[in-house]
Amino acid sequence: MLSCDNIFLQGVFFMFAKIYDTEIKIDYKQVDGFNRYLDDIMAEYHQSMEEGLDVEKHKALFESVAALKNGEIKTKMSDAIYELVINSKIRSDYKYNEPNKLKEIKALRKPYDYKSAVQDEETLRKKILGAWTGRACGCLLGKPVEGIRSNELIPFLKETGNYPMHRYILSTDITKDVCTHYKFSFMNKPYGDNVDGMPVDDDTNYVVMAQQIIEQFDKDFEPEDVANAWLRYQSVYSYFTAERIAYINFLNCIEPPASAMYKNVCREWIGAQIRGDYFGYICPGEPEKAAEMAYNDACISHVKNGIYGEMFISAMIAIAAVNDNIDDIILGGLAEIPTTSRLYQAVMKIYDNYKKGATLEEAFNYIHSEYDEHTDHGWCHSISNAMIVVAALLYGEGDFGKSICTAVGFAFDTDCNGATVGSILGMRGGIDCIDDCWKKPINNKIHTSLFGIEAVDIEKAVDKTMEHIKL
Repeated sequence: MLSCDNIFLQGVFFMFAKIYDTEIKIDYKQVDGFNRYLDDIMAEYHQSMEEGLDVEKHKALFESVAALKNGEIKTKMSDAIYELVINSKIRSDYKYNEPNKLKEIKALRKPYDYKSAVQDEETLRKKILGAWTGRACGCLLGKPVEGIRSNELIPFLKETGNYPMHRYILSTDITKDVCTHYKFSFMNKPYGDNVDGMPVDDDTNYVVMAQQIIEQFDKDFEPEDVANAWLRYQSVYSYFTAERIAYINFLNCIEPPASAMYKNVCREWIGAQIRGDYFGYICPGEPEKAAEMAYNDACISHVKNGIYGEMFISAMIAIAAVNDNIDDIILGGLAEIPTTSRLYQAVMKIYDNYKKGATLEEAFNYIHSEYDEHTDHGWCHSISNAMIVVAALLYGEGDFGKSICTAVGFAFDTDCNGATVGSILGMRGGIDCIDDCWKKPINNKIHTSLFGIEAVDIEKAVDKTMEHIKL
């Protein structure tokens, strides 16, 4: 089943139809979301508005095209929408300055000073082990409820005696009643009592892949190296949202950074934000270097705040290796992204509100008022989920279990946020800060979907990470 909107190729099809006396038809049915642009026209509208593009006057056009049935007309009209977007100018009243180029990003940063403690090799190894393990624990905590919305997550947690969340969801929590009175499907999910190691998940795949990229290209890898690694190590079905769009763009010879922009309605979503941990792992005390590597990774699939999200997380992890102060970790991470960005200002709002005495419930309500979890765009955006990560770090008060549970309890992208918070706090406190109840299901093992890498022994991955720190 093929979907083609290229006029030249349609002409080629017609030529071959004449030669071989065969009618060649274009099937416009969607195959596993491979043409997301066609399906998410309104996401493009909201994304463009948030970027400050002057498209509001065309809202009725977006809505009309979005309402069309998939087919030739909608495909051609979506092409017209894309042309309209890429030729739109920034509104004169737009208050943000959000560049895509690294040099311009660096020019808009605000320095932040913090104290660094030099770690001996044994202590650093424990921190790296904590980061790898913490990411897996946080991911497993959120994975069974990935995609649930808070209006069902909170009642479910209350019904199962897990509210406020304080433990893994267990298979024994999933009774017949639970399965019948929630819209969300709890069946056939990995739970804390039915796994042997961290199950396959994109949040952990990317850490393993980043290690492979560094092993092959060292710390000075280029965006094109990342793109080639994606094609080499996984099938397209292992990628989602912006990553899947970029992957398809690679196959169509659209190279970075254009691969992040062409028909990519997910260009500021969370995908890059979950990919940067390893660059923090191998740059302890060097947040700028970690952020630079995160940039080279992010720019193949994301723009603006999608890029900044990965830079922010990588920098926080690099700082957590040498400083255990939560404020320093957050503010030091923010020092690597533009102060003029939506992400910076949204995170600072959460931070400032916390310092003014806002409760966890107030933080929950604020984030949910700013981003609509019932839309893919709101649920999966880098900013909404980065706000949750920061809130979990602050309200979790440095406690590993409390923090990952807080992250998942916000709903939105539960496994991604649990994994990121677990990674940061695992690095901050080392493996000893993670109680056995969290570590036991992981069993020192991460399963992957990477070609030739069925499972990763975490201890061995840590050994390799220590080697990469010295590169």
